[in-house]
Amino acid sequence: MEAIVLAGGLGTRLRQIVADVPKPMAPIGGRPFLAILLNALASKGFRRVILSVGFMAEKISGYFGLQHAGMELVYVVEDQPLGTGGGVRLAMEQIVSDHVFVFNGDTFLNLETVCVEQQWQARQRPLIVGREVPDTARYGRLLAEGRVVIGFTEKGIYGPGLINAGCYVLRRGQLDRFPVGMSFSLESDFLDQAVRRGDFDVFVTDGQFIDIGIPEDFLRAQKDLAKF
Repeated sequence: MEAIVLAGGLGTRLRQIVADVPKPMAPIGGRPFLAILLNALASKGFRRVILSVGFMAEKISGYFGLQHAGMELVYVVEDQPLGTGGGVRLAMEQIVSDHVFVFNGDTFLNLETVCVEQQWQARQRPLIVGREVPDTARYGRLLAEGRVVIGFTEKGIYGPGLINAGCYVLRRGQLDRFPVGMSFSLESDFLDQAVRRGDFDVFVTDGQFIDIGIPEDFLRAQKDLAKF
């Protein structure tokens, strides 16, 4: 299996705590967060990871090199910020299989990868991973009917519900209508329209989910991710 990890963000919300490294390299229990994420991917059977990097890219490539935990690492470097969509589009130039998992480099998701892969093999449809959370206000909601995603809501709706966990399985070539090097949002420029057409399935994970992108969750991760 192959994965893309988006590790090129500026991490402005976390800069008050971690200023000297890119956000995915923020230390969790003495280790870079990205090392924890990559170790988890290796343990789940991934053998090749494309890292989409930008801000302080050399600190990531210099630390990990071309292999980690038995996985081949491939780097694509954003010369200027390309947004979530542009980063994925650039990385998809390097995939060799017919589909690829996409993960955010500042989010830990203990995904049931075997089940997701089985769903892909059975239905051959791209998917969005959803996660039930106690309060959706920070994230917005993921709307689904049965297995199919039908839309998203804006942030600010309080109470329990399903959110987009920021993890996807995409078909090779799925973003080819966007030129390589173009800056765009995966969510608003691609997914919004795609889900309205019914193009995406949903997989609801029960795995641990933590986004280190804001200071309070970064501090919580010091304890919650200690076992990984």
